[in-house]
Amino acid sequence: MPKLRNVCRHVRSKNAGPYWITVDVFFADADAYARYADAPAIGVAAMGDLFGVESAQIKRFAVPDLNVVKLSYPRAQPQGGAIERDMHGGQQYVRLLDVDV
Repeated sequence: MPKLRNVCRHVRSKNAGPYWITVDVFFADADAYARYADAPAIGVAAMGDLFGVESAQIKRFAVPDLNVVKLSYPRAQPQGGAIERDMHGGQQYVRLLDVDV
């Protein structure tokens, strides 16, 4: 079973305002998108487990024309809070790289 890192050309995370993080999963091509975009491993339930968020709070957007899946979830703490360890959300994608799809 391949890892997400092996079927994507890029995976990134970023701020989506001070209360949300967005993860963008760019598949390598249309074939990879067709095969893996709807994999349960990157569905809202799995993402909720991975990021410790209720799955009902996760927003998922598929963009087939760009071979991209976007997932947004609320931060545990607002951006810039006293215990913030990733102010720009740029490191949150790392835990996705080894997900089996």
